[in-house]
Amino acid sequence: MMNITAKQETFRMIVDILSTLVEEARFNFEDDKLVIRVVDPSHVAMIQMEVDSAAFESWEVGETVLGLELAKISKLVQLAGAGDLIIMNYNDAVGKVEFQVGEIERTIRPLDRQNMQEPKVPELKAEISVSLSGAKFARALKAADQVGDLVTFSIDQKRFSVNVTGESDSVNVSYESGELQELVCGDPVKSQYSLQYLLPLAKRIESTVDTVTAIFGENYPLRLEFSFADGGADVIYFLAPRVEGDA
Repeated sequence: MMNITAKQETFRMIVDILSTLVEEARFNFEDDKLVIRVVDPSHVAMIQMEVDSAAFESWEVGETVLGLELAKISKLVQLAGAGDLIIMNYNDAVGKVEFQVGEIERTIRPLDRQNMQEPKVPELKAEISVSLSGAKFARALKAADQVGDLVTFSIDQKRFSVNVTGESDSVNVSYESGELQELVCGDPVKSQYSLQYLLPLAKRIESTVDTVTAIFGENYPLRLEFSFADGGADVIYFLAPRVEGDA
């Protein structure tokens, strides 16, 4: 059994963030939180999301696992206005998920979760990090997208830079340490990543996330950390680097 209520903004953020990588996801409703882990089909990027029960308006949950199509939930969420409440119910005996948005009632049959394997969370150890607003992070990546598909993150003790160099054009966005919320760096490092994965995420969090922390090393996987729902939801986004010789 499961009966939860959340604001439209909370459901929208959950679906929007996951949709940057996948079309369906396995929702693990635990006693005190919702846990979701997804990996893109190419196994280049991964998301781990944990939403505390306190982020919901109501939470009555016996441990439940549901496979859901994100597009169906997204279309329903779009019918709700900002501040509206969305009610979600599931009864094992019925085997269907019921949503209610005002006078709208929507029934969705869950996917077969047996074929929805969850990825393992990688253990990444990097001591270099930078924290900045979602707006600044998105602005830098939007500028980078004007020139190329691969973006280079560079960091030293004084600044964090985002750079793309194309055949004829280039763009560089630099933030001095005083413009950042935090900068932790010893020796200078840089690493290259695909904008195909980063830009959709950046667009979804630019106006809703106060702080994005990027953790990376020299030609090392990127780990992005941020929260939403007033700190009740934590997201970790992993992205493999692009190194010389990659196809």
